[in-house]
Amino acid sequence: MASKLRYVRFFDDFPVVPVPNVWSDTVSSGYRDPKIYVVQTVDRVVERCLLMSTGPGDLVLDPTCGSGTTAYVAEQWGRRWITIDTSRVALALARTRLMAARYPYYLLADSPQGVRKEAEVTGKVPPEYKTEGDVRKGFVYKRVPHVTLKSIANNPDIREGMTREEIDAAIQRHAETELLYDKPYEDPKRIRVAGPFTVESLSPHRVLAVDEERPVAEREGQRDNAVQFEQMILDNLRKAGVQNTVKNERLAFARLDPHAGRWLQAAGEYVDSDGKPRRVAVSIGPEHGTVGAQHVKEAAKEAVQGVGFDVLVICGFAFDPHVSEEAKRYGKLTVLVTKMNPDLSMGDELLKKTGAGNLFMVFGEPDIKISTDDVEGNLTVEVRGVDVYDPTTGQIRSHSTDDIACWFIDTNYDGESFFVRHAYFTGADEPYEKLKRALRAEINEAAWSSLYSTVSRPFAPPETGKIAVKVINHYGDEVLKVYDVVAVPA
Repeated sequence: MASKLRYVRFFDDFPVVPVPNVWSDTVSSGYRDPKIYVVQTVDRVVERCLLMSTGPGDLVLDPTCGSGTTAYVAEQWGRRWITIDTSRVALALARTRLMAARYPYYLLADSPQGVRKEAEVTGKVPPEYKTEGDVRKGFVYKRVPHVTLKSIANNPDIREGMTREEIDAAIQRHAETELLYDKPYEDPKRIRVAGPFTVESLSPHRVLAVDEERPVAEREGQRDNAVQFEQMILDNLRKAGVQNTVKNERLAFARLDPHAGRWLQAAGEYVDSDGKPRRVAVSIGPEHGTVGAQHVKEAAKEAVQGVGFDVLVICGFAFDPHVSEEAKRYGKLTVLVTKMNPDLSMGDELLKKTGAGNLFMVFGEPDIKISTDDVEGNLTVEVRGVDVYDPTTGQIRSHSTDDIACWFIDTNYDGESFFVRHAYFTGADEPYEKLKRALRAEINEAAWSSLYSTVSRPFAPPETGKIAVKVINHYGDEVLKVYDVVAVPA
């Protein structure tokens, strides 16, 4: 063995290795962050795919959000992102994960600090120009030098009398280099959290043919599909009933039959906790679209005609903001705005794997108090709980804020898009605690406690005259209420 040439290679000699086509460093292990979602992908997998195929400022689309790993990694590496999911629970988890995370602050190439760092690394001073902080121009990356005898011999900075350290620095400056796009320089004095983002709730929409003269077979096919959709909803409604957020409080139908009404598709009975039979009508919203206030109004008018019904169940995948206000206007008729689980659109085979307990949910109404400051006229919103309808007794009772995971305020609602301007958490766990520990900095406890609160920070009256409050429970169900605050008393 003494005849063979051998050497010792230290990690400091060349502290990088090429990435082969087998990614052995992406497997799950006990050293990575614990999973919060059953099919959560390891961050390293998404990170490597994203760095290979995109640059800072690019837009990344993930149509299967899950726990939000793609959005989390994209946010970390300066990419814009859109992520989509049919599960409200998944979106609630992803939203909390993004808002509670701490991200490194990388030096932008288009920034004064980045220009100085680039000059320090390369030994070349760029011409002066006005920086704009454009992330699309990338970061300042670490680099690997390729030292050759030619680069040493032609190095203009090497002079007689230099120390070994000075010679090494000169070689580093003038050697050919390769950028390490997964290792940008980080500013340790700055801490970054997620930038502004919105969460939009939409029901699935179908594109219809633009020509008015559609074939007769197509029109009949659409009618057949509508009948099949209503029948599928009624079949599942008979089995699952209507559930609120409390265990064992479920409206179970003793009878539910099709009803040939214009706005009512079914009529039946259920027995309340006192053993008294109560008549119930069901109105089913569109398969592709939202339920509006006009739908509730027409269905309620039909339900009170003749002998009338005691309860009207309005089923829909999504509801317009003013539906909850319309549902209160019909005296003795109790109108239950019931959210249908998107899993109902998956078909019978896939639906068998979904629990029937949460297919039809009644979230309830948030109990909101809006106050005005006497001195400056600022507004304060307080969420005091949720009014929940108990289908077993027919009573509406107030629950504490324990049923609320988080709530948001749009302090200047324009009637079209809900923009989160205030965000608060009231659940059992404080999602910002992990971020608080990671910051390792002096924290303003008063400001920090305002994130985990049932009372908002004061804000100026809206220019539009309206504010909107969105409340989300632990199942991911959400309700949006709009308030006219022009006439709020002091």
